[in-house]
Amino acid sequence: MALDNTWFSEPHPASGSAFSLQIEERLFAQQSPYQYVEVYATVGFGNLMVIDGCVMLSQRDNFLYHEMLVHPALFTHPDPRRVLIIGGGDCGTLREVLKHPGVEQVVQVDIDEVVTRAAEQYFPELCESNQDPRAQLHFADGIAWVQNAAPASYDIIIVDSTDPIGPAEGLFAAPFLQDCLRALADTGLLVQQSESPLFHLESILKPLQRTLYQAGFAAVHTLHFPQCVYPSGWWTVTLATKTGDPTRFREQDAAAKPFVTDYYNVDIHRASLATPELMRRALAE
Repeated sequence: MALDNTWFSEPHPASGSAFSLQIEERLFAQQSPYQYVEVYATVGFGNLMVIDGCVMLSQRDNFLYHEMLVHPALFTHPDPRRVLIIGGGDCGTLREVLKHPGVEQVVQVDIDEVVTRAAEQYFPELCESNQDPRAQLHFADGIAWVQNAAPASYDIIIVDSTDPIGPAEGLFAAPFLQDCLRALADTGLLVQQSESPLFHLESILKPLQRTLYQAGFAAVHTLHFPQCVYPSGWWTVTLATKTGDPTRFREQDAAAKPFVTDYYNVDIHRASLATPELMRRALAE
């Protein structure tokens, strides 16, 4: 991370690139027991949350990530009622899940309460559903939570994590994914943020797909969307089903969704399922 009087920059040394935003001031900074959390006011992207020097979200474009992490998964499951979110401390994912009227319970487990309290203050629009009676917020170790979960206790598990380093490293490992499989009902599915296909195909995305299959998931598919504040501006989420096909979804329900989105719709869902040729070659290996 580089910072002068007017710009925040996040370098990505492996690719020789960086992403920068012009800033007005730093609004918040706190070292939690787990990570260093900051919030900046930017010139063009609203408030910006940064964790350990890495961009987490901005007010201007977080809808891309939150909508694509949530709605494809919930419209792929035949009848999602019980949802577990691992991570997601900014609460934007929770808000999107609770837009689905059929959802009866959402449990969110994030290890760092500092992230949620900062979001409540500086990203209040993301936290507007925190008091929904269907929501439960816990500040605990998500890996241990899933390990202790009863079998078949969730329909969907959403892994809304930071990069797979530090506290989030274990969320990409086989033991955690095996525990997720056990905690899912028969028609259950897992969705996980899976980084950039341009920068992380060999180091993260390909190993994640392999590990999901090794953990026992029946089928795996990666969806694509733009995300300009993340490295390369091209991001993914990966769906893994216990049974069934992750490329088939309830298209009529998605087309008639009873809530407002800014990016997701039935055509976007269809388009996001397309797999670029460089990924076809890499995954075929």
